[in-house]
Amino acid sequence: MPLRSPARTEVRKKAYKTGIDPDQARRRREENLVIIRKSRREENLLKKRRELPAFAAASLDNDTSPLVSVDEKLKNLPAIVQRVCYGDPQMQLEATTEFRKLLSIVTSPPPIEEVIKAGVVPWFVKFLSRYDMPELQFEAAWTLTNIACGTSEHTNLIIEQGESPSCRDMVLHHGALIPLLAQLNGRAKMSMLRNATWTLSNLCRGTTPILIGQIRAALPVLCFLIQLSDEEVLVDACWSISYLSDGSNEIIQAIIESGVCPILIKLLLHPSETICIPALKTLGNIVTGDDTQTQVVIDNGALPYLFQLLTRRNKKVIKRHACWIISNITAGNKDQIQAVIDANIIHPLVQLLQNAEFDIKKEAAWALSNSMTGGSHDQIRVLVNHGCIKAMCALLSRPEPRVVTLCLDGLANVLKAGEAEKESGRYEAVNIYAQMIIECDGLDKIESLQGHHNSKISDKSVEILEKYWGRVDLEAVEIFSSFG
Repeated sequence: MPLRSPARTEVRKKAYKTGIDPDQARRRREENLVIIRKSRREENLLKKRRELPAFAAASLDNDTSPLVSVDEKLKNLPAIVQRVCYGDPQMQLEATTEFRKLLSIVTSPPPIEEVIKAGVVPWFVKFLSRYDMPELQFEAAWTLTNIACGTSEHTNLIIEQGESPSCRDMVLHHGALIPLLAQLNGRAKMSMLRNATWTLSNLCRGTTPILIGQIRAALPVLCFLIQLSDEEVLVDACWSISYLSDGSNEIIQAIIESGVCPILIKLLLHPSETICIPALKTLGNIVTGDDTQTQVVIDNGALPYLFQLLTRRNKKVIKRHACWIISNITAGNKDQIQAVIDANIIHPLVQLLQNAEFDIKKEAAWALSNSMTGGSHDQIRVLVNHGCIKAMCALLSRPEPRVVTLCLDGLANVLKAGEAEKESGRYEAVNIYAQMIIECDGLDKIESLQGHHNSKISDKSVEILEKYWGRVDLEAVEIFSSFG
């Protein structure tokens, strides 16, 4: 193949953006975050809106009266509000229960806005402090939960749970958080703990984060909750921390200082995936912080747990999350890459890159590419010995540009390390890694990428071919340029 002219080479090199985008090296959000958040929660949300507390089922909901439409109930709303605000304690309990039932409607959109405009939210917050009436506390917490949840779409009998920060912020604005946190203690009944924890999880979620002061107030309580054995409490408490952790480094630091990290790490091997997933998500968010924050997760022994998640027969969502955490760790410094190597995680990553489903392969590719980009020559040698060159070359024929780019970036850094070893005379003036790429059919694949429709891929392949093999297919480049 003819060599390219220096002028033409320089033009294309200037247009090429090398390496992994530093802003993407540590990824704060996953592409499928919404799907993961809803994993096995939507059916639970509907169930919780309707099901009765054990202690209240007999007395409060033993209701044999005929069904009344939502419109009819709304006509009676002023009278119910009057009983909430000015009735005796028993009337307040009955009226609050009516509001809870009204907001638990599953056959039509719950009238959340109408209830908010009725001005009763401050009263429900006040009822959270009625320690002399646990039933009233419970119903108030449940009602506030339904308000905080909100809804995004209502289609026939199916309600899709949505994020409604405006409804949530209304509840927070009226001061619901502190009295709610007061209910979450070792003296509370399990029914109260479950309902109040679920309420707290809905106050923590949303597209806009709650204030850092509110987060600090909630964290000690959440640290207590994730040490309980009740699975329902654990699920909602773990999701609460997960929602909070998806924020700034200041928030991540507050979460670290609360002491939840070692507890969450132990929960990674919990038999229930509904607990494991939010624990993984939280730790993944923490390692998107700075190197010091990432090191906390490593120092608390997370890597051996992640190794087990990668090598056991876990569902793909768990393995994908584990790979995502590792990719953010390997985006750190060389010591953190070495910690991953010392935990024997490279081999299972390569295995996943070769045999797993694509969404897991993509996360494994991130982890290995980051290791190749930021690793020392000795660390790259370890990666090569585990078969990463063959695994990366195999993905060069994938149709997804992001994955191909990751593989090219990783291989470019491997070749760079090989060049340094060649110059040192280690392999008799031969770039041994370039030879390995040829043996894996990688060279042919890189050559075929010169005419790729994605300019980053075509430019990177041209750069690699020129730098390490001294050749480029001008015809392929010209064909691509004619379509550009």
